[in-house]
Amino acid sequence: MSTDPRPLAICIMGPTASGKTDLAIALRQHLPVELISVDSALIYKQMDIGSAKPTAAELTQAPHRLIDILDPSESYSAADFVADAHREMAKIVADGKIPLLVGGTMLYFKALIEGLSPLPSADATIRAQIEAEAEQLGWQALHQQLAEVDPISAERIHPNDPQRLLRALEVYRISGKSMTELTKVKAPPSPYRYVQFAIAPSDRAVLHQRIEQRFLAMLQQPFEQEVHALMARGDLDTNLPSIRCVGYRQMWSYLSGEIDRDTMVAQGVAATRQLAKRQLTWLRGWGELDWLESGDDDNVGKVLRKLAL
Repeated sequence: MSTDPRPLAICIMGPTASGKTDLAIALRQHLPVELISVDSALIYKQMDIGSAKPTAAELTQAPHRLIDILDPSESYSAADFVADAHREMAKIVADGKIPLLVGGTMLYFKALIEGLSPLPSADATIRAQIEAEAEQLGWQALHQQLAEVDPISAERIHPNDPQRLLRALEVYRISGKSMTELTKVKAPPSPYRYVQFAIAPSDRAVLHQRIEQRFLAMLQQPFEQEVHALMARGDLDTNLPSIRCVGYRQMWSYLSGEIDRDTMVAQGVAATRQLAKRQLTWLRGWGELDWLESGDDDNVGKVLRKLAL
């Protein structure tokens, strides 16, 4: 048993299609846990099939917090997630239960566990000024401006990456300090004691097969109609984070006539595999993880023994 007085929080991380949701639901049968989704696609309403959102039956059995909290037209940051997760975790602990955080958005896990550096929030006025300068002078000139005030960020950010370039300049103009300087500021210690698990098949080919099967299964459901309904709203486009989600971007291109159906399927599967690769790369570089094999009948037992509960 841990002597750490902080309340326990359990993390179940893993690549897409690795079995995270099934494990979390199974754990709820054995532990006094409440589930919190850590997923940048599941936050959106009206996006159920392509995001592989837990089914109504699964949500009845094991309700997930931070699902269906945002309209697809809205954006959501890691800082927003940390604030929402901390609020829900405090409620769960106050009820005498354990927060169980489950999902595959590693940036959210990182921000929650390590804390956020004190970067200022976006400022629409300053952003508009920077964009106007870029239109007049070109992004190369703005990259040179960044090199003068934050050479480390300028070396890391390509001149043809306007989104990150804009953000680095915005941070400096708001705060008077470089992004490099601000990201060195350490966040205060977490109020929770995290025990972290990662679940994935040890054989990459198995994961690839699971990804393809799940994508094809989505196409057997009304996924096409789901995206068509999003398009029909008229206020969404492919620049929004919601529509850039894996699967949605490819289906949107197909329904827009940009690609044929076979290409949509191939691109959707490939994009999902690339997402899984990025998730696994992040996990392999992350310390303090206990690895679980997808499909292992003893995964619940392994988690319980690790927690000694």
